[in-house]
Formats: sequence, C-alpha cells, structure tokens
Amino acid sequence: MTLHVLCVGGEDHALRIPFLSALRSRGIRVSAAGTGTASPFSASGIEYHAYEFDRFGARISDRLAIGQLSNLVQDIRPDIVQTFDTKPNLFAPLAIRGAVPVVRTINGMGWVFSSAHLKALTLRPVYLALQRLAACWTTATVFQNKADSRFFHRYHLLGNSQAVLIGSSGIDVGAFEVAQLRALPIAKLRAELGLGDSEVVLTVSRLTVQKGIPALLEAAAIVHAARPGVRFLLVGPRESEGPFAVDRALIDRHAPYVIALGARSDVPALLGLADVFACPTEYREGIPRVLLEAGLAGVPIVATRVPGCDDVVIENWNGHLVPQRDPPALAAAILDLLQDPDRARAMGSRSIEFVGREFDLNVVTERYVDLYRQLLSGGNSCGERTGSSHHDRQHRAASLHSRNAS
Repeated sequence: MTLHVLCVGGEDHALRIPFLSALRSRGIRVSAAGTGTASPFSASGIEYHAYEFDRFGARISDRLAIGQLSNLVQDIRPDIVQTFDTKPNLFAPLAIRGAVPVVRTINGMGWVFSSAHLKALTLRPVYLALQRLAACWTTATVFQNKADSRFFHRYHLLGNSQAVLIGSSGIDVGAFEVAQLRALPIAKLRAELGLGDSEVVLTVSRLTVQKGIPALLEAAAIVHAARPGVRFLLVGPRESEGPFAVDRALIDRHAPYVIALGARSDVPALLGLADVFACPTEYREGIPRVLLEAGLAGVPIVATRVPGCDDVVIENWNGHLVPQRDPPALAAAILDLLQDPDRARAMGSRSIEFVGREFDLNVVTERYVDLYRQLLSGGNSCGERTGSSHHDRQHRAASLHSRNAS
C-alpha cells in the first residue's frame, strides 16, 4: 500500500515543495495544506488544500482552522500528518486527536518564545499549555536543533511523543547549483540594481523587528561611516508582516546605502553579488534556509548567536556569530570580513562542502521516510540519534578545516 502523507503548513508552505517532491520521488503519495496560494503546488503536480488562519492572533480564525483541518483529514484519510510552523503544529494535533499519527517539526520557536516584548511574555504560558495539550495527540516531534529539543524537554512539552533530531528541512543542492548557472550575469545584475563596483552585504529575511532589521540598519550606518561605498541589499517581504513589519520610513532613512528590493525569486543570483551575508535574526530559528543558501554560494556569514544559526555558522571558520540586538558588534563583524576579502572568501568557501554534506535535501528526506515507516510499523528506534548533532557537525567541520590547512 502506498504511504500517504499530508503536509500542513502556513503562508510560506510553498517553500516545502522541494521536500514534498523528494518524498514523492520515493514512492510516497503527498498532499499539502496551507494558507498561501495554490499555484506553486499545482505547477509541481502536488494535491493542495487551502485552509485559513490569522498569523497574528484571532481566536475565532484559529478555531475555524482546527475545524477545517479536522474535516480535511476525514475527507482524504492520510496515513500520516506532517506539520511545520508554530500554529499548524498546534492546530493539527488538536484537530485530529489521535485519529492519524501526527509528526510535528519544530522549525524555530517563533515570536512568542523569542521576543522579550510584554505581549510575548504574557502569551508564553498560554502557548506552553497549548503545546502540552497538542503533545497528547502527537506521535513524534522532530527538532532541527538541539537547543529546541532541550527546551521542550525542560518544559515537559513532549507528552508521550517520540523526540527526533533531523537538522533542517533540507536544501536541494542540485537545484541550487542549476539556479546559479542560469542566473543573470553578475555585471548585468549589478547594473540593473545600480550597484556599480560597490561591496555588497546581503540579507534575505522578512523585514520585521523580530528578524533584527532595525539592528541591521543601525549597523549599516556604522559600516557606511567606515566604508561609504558599501551597499546593503534587503530581500524579503514587508507589507505582509502586519504589526511586526519594520516602518518603511526607517528603511528609507538609510538610503542610498540600504536598498530594499522586496521579495525576489532570484536569491541564488543575488548571492553571487554578495561579499557578506548578514542574518541579524532575534528569533529562535530552526535551521534558517537562507544560511544554507549563503553557505552553498560560498558567501561568508555574519549571524546572531541564536539556536539554528549556530548550527550552520562556526565562529571564525565560515563566518562570525554576534550577540542579538548589538549593532556595533554586527557592524564590526561585517567590517572584519570586508576589510580582508581574501580571508573572507576562504571562510565562505568552507561552507560549500559542509552544507552539502550535512543539510542536503536527499539526506533529510531519507531520515523523514525512515521515521514515517518506523512509526507506522510500530517502531521506536529513532530517538534523538536521528540526524547529526550540533557537536558532531562542528567536529566534522573542524576536521575539514584541519585537512584544508595541512
């Protein structure tokens, strides 16, 4: 019998299409449910079901979403429901209540567990209670980094669900390399963006406060004072981010050395322009996909020292890690790389093999397929030994560093 997996996510669920396609290539029937547009799924030949919820609150919307998911599961009868993102991870177990095995992937802890804002602190006990309730009907919980796993154990959020470690959602290395080959020539792209021969610091992110954009803008001003020719490119949506969005006037205040390009579909090409990739996030990330893309492109990275980022960036080996909300430290790390381009390029090149080996989509997909089959067969042998730990990855990266140096 063909295994049928329903993958549930939110607005950005189209980012899971490579993972869903990889599952399908292994003989698994795949369906998807999300709150975004259906067209990317239709183009990929993936059965798609729309449901609705409000990312920023709305209890009535949440209850409706739970009802929609309950009806959907009854209609299509999947063998396993796989969920990603904070609210889907809560909604699906509450909707299904044990009728189908649920695997939830903790790909970051979200605003409630990342922010020190009073509203976030107020909501945190509520979400902890909801996580414990959802765990009652969760078969397995997948973590992308050890820090999130420790958090769930510390606060007893697992119930009887099995804990599994699978680093990242995977990146299609082959597809990324093809996208690089098909990219607009760098000189033409530079001309299109009006960059001339400027050094480029690239950030790909939602333009929100929680993603550290205000801190990045302050750091950009410091860098600009030291190196006036540097241009900061911000790639990602702003208008869709509701109350979390960075004020457009704040971004414009830093023109012309900060350029907001909005959402783009040519990130591999833009990475070809970058001298440094900056990830100033204040979120507890899973494994940020943008860091994997920057790594495959061989761009040195400056990221905040938060869970997920420190699974990809190793201090002074392939980039720098800096404290959250510390513009001077962020600026200093960026300037360190810009001022020594040969060293920076050497650091960036170390990420290429590291990311390809540790986070390749095929490796990640096989781990999920093994988990699904074990769950359906009644096995319980994955534990947190599935995947590679942060310590293991750093050890292998350090070993590779030593071989390259010798």
